[in-house]
Amino acid sequence: MKVKEIPLSLYSQTKLTYKSKEKLVASKKQLPIMVSLASIPSRLSIVHLAIRSILNQNVLPEKIVLWLHKDLESKIPKKLSALVGSIFEIRYSEETSSHRKLVETLKIYPQSTVITCDDDMMYRSNWLSQLYKMHKDFPNKIVANQVRCIAYDKNEQLLSYKDWPFTKMPCTKVNNALPIGAGGTLYPHDVLHPQVLDKVLYMKLAPKADDLWFKAMALLKGTVSIPSSYAVKEPIPIWGSQKVSLKKINISEDKNRTQWLALTEHFNLKL
Repeated sequence: MKVKEIPLSLYSQTKLTYKSKEKLVASKKQLPIMVSLASIPSRLSIVHLAIRSILNQNVLPEKIVLWLHKDLESKIPKKLSALVGSIFEIRYSEETSSHRKLVETLKIYPQSTVITCDDDMMYRSNWLSQLYKMHKDFPNKIVANQVRCIAYDKNEQLLSYKDWPFTKMPCTKVNNALPIGAGGTLYPHDVLHPQVLDKVLYMKLAPKADDLWFKAMALLKGTVSIPSSYAVKEPIPIWGSQKVSLKKINISEDKNRTQWLALTEHFNLKL
């Protein structure tokens, strides 16, 4: 987290914490959509803030599903368990990888439109409604608030991940758009190849990069990913949530590049 982000983060955390569950969900339109995320032990004490920010939207999803490992079933903080109800549910799995935030939900709700997001962010109050608005405009495309363009040099060699530019506009090549999960990504029903559920394969090819795995599954299905054209401010990082982060490892060691090369080689993907 950047130093300049700390005051807003602390203010938002305080504001969300003291808002009752009843007030969070009162008198709001409900959309036919699910929000799915996963969390880890080091964030168990703060993930309620991410959930609260989703309940604090100007519209509500049909369901919010939080995936945790089975070992945490008896360790749920009161601040999190108090939010469980008709909209928010906690589910448990033996799965530990970040892929579970979508994979596990697709297993039990295969007909649903699903938005994935991160457990270390607080989402702005129009986040859900704007993503859904873009989805209504493009019902058969994957929609994301944050997108990078997978980039190659003039010799068609894949560039380092840090050189894949962020964009709010469509990428030059339509298939090069990579949705970034942290901003929120909307997956309509049946836009990913059935192999998306293949744990053996995703743990072999992209064990630390769920965004890349889902991108490969979209390409195999022939699904286009696009950035949302409806403006939403960036989500607010939760103070104290970045002690453990795949982002630091994948970017600093350029493991996203390595994993994308593994995926494109295995599936013979051409961009």
